[in-house]
Amino acid sequence: MLYLISCSLEDSGAAHIAAPLAAGTTGRQLETAFYFDSRAVRDLHHPLPAAAADLVLEECRISGGAGFPGITARCGILERHEDPSDRNSPLLYLRVAVVPALSLEPEPDAFVPIAGGPGQSSIEFYSLLSHAFEQIRRTRNIVLLDQRGTGSSARMDCDIGDEIVAGQLTPGQTIAATEDCLEALPYRPEFFTTSVAVGDLEALRIALGIPRFNLYGVSYGTRVAQHYVRRYPGSVRTVILDGVVPPQLALGAGIAIEAQKALGKIFARCAENAACNARFPELVDAFAVLEERLAAGEVSVDLANPLTGVPQTLQFGAAELAAAIRLMSYNPHTVALMPLLIHEAVSGNYAPLASQFLMAMARMSDLLAIGMHNAVVCTEDAPFYDAENVSREALESTYIGPMQVEALQAICSVWPAGVLDPEFKAPLATNTPVLLLSGDADPVTPPHFAELAAVRLGNARHLIGRNQGHGQAATTCMPDIMGRFVEAARVNDLDTDCLLRQFAMPFFVDFSGPDP
Repeated sequence: MLYLISCSLEDSGAAHIAAPLAAGTTGRQLETAFYFDSRAVRDLHHPLPAAAADLVLEECRISGGAGFPGITARCGILERHEDPSDRNSPLLYLRVAVVPALSLEPEPDAFVPIAGGPGQSSIEFYSLLSHAFEQIRRTRNIVLLDQRGTGSSARMDCDIGDEIVAGQLTPGQTIAATEDCLEALPYRPEFFTTSVAVGDLEALRIALGIPRFNLYGVSYGTRVAQHYVRRYPGSVRTVILDGVVPPQLALGAGIAIEAQKALGKIFARCAENAACNARFPELVDAFAVLEERLAAGEVSVDLANPLTGVPQTLQFGAAELAAAIRLMSYNPHTVALMPLLIHEAVSGNYAPLASQFLMAMARMSDLLAIGMHNAVVCTEDAPFYDAENVSREALESTYIGPMQVEALQAICSVWPAGVLDPEFKAPLATNTPVLLLSGDADPVTPPHFAELAAVRLGNARHLIGRNQGHGQAATTCMPDIMGRFVEAARVNDLDTDCLLRQFAMPFFVDFSGPDP
């Protein structure tokens, strides 16, 4: 059901910060309690843009979640109405963080990372991947806004089980769970779409007095970045789109097909590698056996939960296999384990693969706000599935099958449609410098998606990572390339030769690791 996961998924654990709240805490205090270790702003060594009177920035620390190191920042609350066109609608309190540049005299145009999902916090995403943007931070402040409905920005979440995420429920059960979710949401989901959210980002730019933004979007965040440029073209200096979602495509309909293609590339890479092929010579056949076996019925797996250490018994079937394989495909580090884990499962040892499933589901639950996710998907994607002409026969030929599309269609049959700008589905036309990044083994946003997005971009360049998955920002020399692009705001003379030396984690031949 959750179709766009940002590149930080494979590198993160629990993503949202929980803090004890005093009795009687309400309203603005509730939003602020999630993240402030607040003191008066008095450090003048790293000057920040002056905020508007109603956006006060105070010293704080941000992080990727419990157990992750903190990053010094200035935090505040941007107040926005639930319905921006109705000043009588409830106020939303959106979480803002500004990470100061390393320079004493930073450039006036700040850098703005936008997370994927849909449903991930941009503040948490940046905190987990901040090393990828350090060269950019040398001369520019990093401005972060948790999109409405994510993080602690009027978070739109509800309690759902792993079974709905894995697509295990019947359509009727999925609809019932979705109706329960809708009843639990604190705000109207119609106003948590991309078309509304870009207005919040522009309001933040104005409040901070920043002349133009340099945007970075990953996965779903590329959709937000493109629509922001469309709506506010004069507010953007440069754009980086990483794992590109083309506006004209309804995501979800064909993801199973793209995931199957990516799996085929992984199996082919193992066959071409002497050590992997020698250890797993029948990998394609082994996976087919595993699929057939689990399609016939679930197996009971006794294991220690990889996150808690508590012994448990997991019913592991075709849905769990598909979820584990798909999410492992996102990142070369987990791709390296796939042949070994498939081999072990075919041999009767399901625990390693089941552990990957449990970790992926736990990370997904922590990272994503499901209410915001559904608000986006059920407005911007599911209504347009028929136009994608993806047949059920094509879906059934994949290891995921039609279950993901069917789950999304069931959810969206009862979810209210939200605000959608008339031009939203058109490809972006702009001469703003745009750098597009893809991985050639990406299971969700492959390189040809970037080419679709670029059809009307007049000043763009597309870079493709070899043997890379979803999200390129932190791979090999990409941080350096991004830094030089943002500094120069040019794509034509960008030196990318370092990508020829791009590295992917070698396949594990046993639990000790790759061949030496």
